[in-house]
Amino acid sequence: MTLSLLLCNVCIYAATVNYSVRGKVIDKQSRQPVAYANVVVTGILGKGASTDSLGIFHIEQVPPGIYRFEATLIGYKSAVTSEYLVSASTPFIEIEMEEDENMLAAIVVTPSPFRKTVESPVSMRIIGLQEIEKSPGGNRDISRIVRAYPGVSFSPIGYRNDLIVRGGSPSENRFYMDGIEIPNINHFATQGASGGPVSIVNADLIREISFYTGAFPADRSGAMSSVLDFRLRDGNPDKQTYKATLGASEVSFSGNGHLSDKTTYLFSIRQSYLQLLFKALGLPFLPNFIDGQFKLKTKLSAHDELTVLGLVGIDKMKLNTDEKGEDAEYILSYLPTIHQETFTIGASYRHYAGKHVQTLTLSHNYLNNRNVKYLNNDDSSEDNLTLRLRSVEQKTTFRFENRTRLGQWTLKEGAEVNYSNYTNRTKQRILSSSSIYHTDLNIFSWGGFFSTDYISTNKRFSASAGIRTDGNNYNQEMKELWKQLSPRFSLSYDLTKQWALSGSAGLYYQLPPYTALGFKDNDGIYINKNLKYMQVLETSLGLDWHLEDRLMISAEGFLKQYGRMPLSVRDNIPLACKGDDYGTVGNEVLIPTERGRAYGIETMLRWQVPGQFNFVSSLTLFRSEFRDIPSAWDNRFILNVSGTYNLPRRWSIGGKLSYIGGAPYTPYDEDKSSLVEAWNAQGRPYYDYSKYNTERLPNFAQFDVRIDKSFYFHRCMVGFYIDIQNITGSKLKQQDVIMSTGVIENPSAPIGEQRYKMKYLKQESGTVLPSIGLTVEF
Repeated sequence: MTLSLLLCNVCIYAATVNYSVRGKVIDKQSRQPVAYANVVVTGILGKGASTDSLGIFHIEQVPPGIYRFEATLIGYKSAVTSEYLVSASTPFIEIEMEEDENMLAAIVVTPSPFRKTVESPVSMRIIGLQEIEKSPGGNRDISRIVRAYPGVSFSPIGYRNDLIVRGGSPSENRFYMDGIEIPNINHFATQGASGGPVSIVNADLIREISFYTGAFPADRSGAMSSVLDFRLRDGNPDKQTYKATLGASEVSFSGNGHLSDKTTYLFSIRQSYLQLLFKALGLPFLPNFIDGQFKLKTKLSAHDELTVLGLVGIDKMKLNTDEKGEDAEYILSYLPTIHQETFTIGASYRHYAGKHVQTLTLSHNYLNNRNVKYLNNDDSSEDNLTLRLRSVEQKTTFRFENRTRLGQWTLKEGAEVNYSNYTNRTKQRILSSSSIYHTDLNIFSWGGFFSTDYISTNKRFSASAGIRTDGNNYNQEMKELWKQLSPRFSLSYDLTKQWALSGSAGLYYQLPPYTALGFKDNDGIYINKNLKYMQVLETSLGLDWHLEDRLMISAEGFLKQYGRMPLSVRDNIPLACKGDDYGTVGNEVLIPTERGRAYGIETMLRWQVPGQFNFVSSLTLFRSEFRDIPSAWDNRFILNVSGTYNLPRRWSIGGKLSYIGGAPYTPYDEDKSSLVEAWNAQGRPYYDYSKYNTERLPNFAQFDVRIDKSFYFHRCMVGFYIDIQNITGSKLKQQDVIMSTGVIENPSAPIGEQRYKMKYLKQESGTVLPSIGLTVEF
């Protein structure tokens, strides 16, 4: 009621307000102002201005909304910005233009929302501000927003953000923020894999995202399924602006501005009360987190700039032992309490030297993961302790890169060195015996890359070729750089003004998780010293059709051939098929002999009209297999239909339909699971891996909606939204589980032969998950 009254009052006092936009146009190479360039607001006919002798432009009376800006001038390539929100806190806009000796006259170029790069003409999507802010069901969470794109699976009715791309494991993704690697973008990450219930990255700080599902750039190492490359906003050099958000699961405060004429800042801090939402939903685990981000950017001179950024997350998950019912009983029987701290800090120095741009980057990331479990969750006595794990991962990276533009050619070369440290101290108790595990692993690694891009004079043909190699001192195999040579190339040709044919091929490598590399046997020997860099050979071929740069229809086929993948000796299944739950994966005996493949076809229809609506529909048909057996990520098909429409008076409405094929699963081994020793060791049933993935869950559909309303004033903007996931209350049928009753059937038998009486629990989940938020930007 209070919120309704507030919105009514806001509606009464809100009025039609327009804003002025200020910015600067500079030469991309010389960093000098570009005078007398024409800058227009896309989507508003005739709205624009020219730059003055200092490259400054002012555009007056711009209606509030999300826009791109385009700059044109004879002798320069047209430059189109990423999306900006025009409001009371509109930032200063800097546009970089690149000279084009082949242009003899100014031409009008309509900016395309379907950009692609020479290096990645296929398998790459640009995600702008409009989609980040208003994606239905995404709740401004990046891992959820990208699910609308081809090849991206999701965990139905899940409270996790596992990113599953083209049939690959969640551990095969890599994340970069302004060129600095982020090890994981989710809170409560599964060590050795990925995932978690919510993103650690605050969307308020993001300008744009490049999402690669293949054709990875040579300067982005360690990815086999996807790369998420975040570009953060710059602080506002003109004024101080702030944004406060109150949501159903968190409260956040962010701001940006300037510390001096040369230094700008950007920051965010969030505190969740996610545990209240999870408790209301009747879940047996209650996560809570705090996270923060910052970015400082200093222009040391017209040719030199320094950027420092940081990201930190503090996570605490406790068990909701008050929750009753068999489902809760099962989860509480094995799930530990989880405490995690993670941070990344990095600095990037960039020097613009005409046709050359040099970048030096130094960064450090850290993960401290602690899991504790007591028998029957009774922590009143240390005798009940069954697990106490503390595992720390750290990595320090120094990287140099040089980019050279030579007319139609662009050259890029660089090198990097890394130092990584992994420690694990685990105490585990099984019945009357206990074991203490300790490992401390140090790895030095190095790598280098070179690539060249070419664009023909008429812009119809482009080609890219590159090579990368990586190595480390873990074992002799990994030291030899030629065994990790990673060539890649891409081609693109515009058949007509609307039709384009593009393709790419590349051999990509990834280091196995530290949990696997640092695993020791009972004698303290690193037992996985025979592991190798994992590899995948990926090829893609795509055909797309554009209509006036507003409508695009595309089809793309892909083939991924995996080699040298770690295979679990204990379970005889690929390590890549583990890691879709909380905890750790990889700390077991492994051999690098597994091979697999994933292949399929992706289709997409994308329709955008700036300021009116955005529509994306994608269908992916694929297979993901190891040894001709379906992998854990083999959903067979994914259908996503998502759209948002801007209504009058600053209302917008959106919906998203997700339909996914049932995942394969492995039946339980009831005989082994009923053994008292076996059950007490992990508190959950064991799989019968002789029947690996022989069963399959039913298909599942989910529908999400989102409603937004914005109020614009002279000095602030107030926004209200409702985001409802699974509004239809669809139920996901999952594999029924077997669970111990706690009653020993044969107490007189020897300990090794004693068995629990077991019971079956029906597994079906699905609930309406609403989120209500209020934002104030000033």
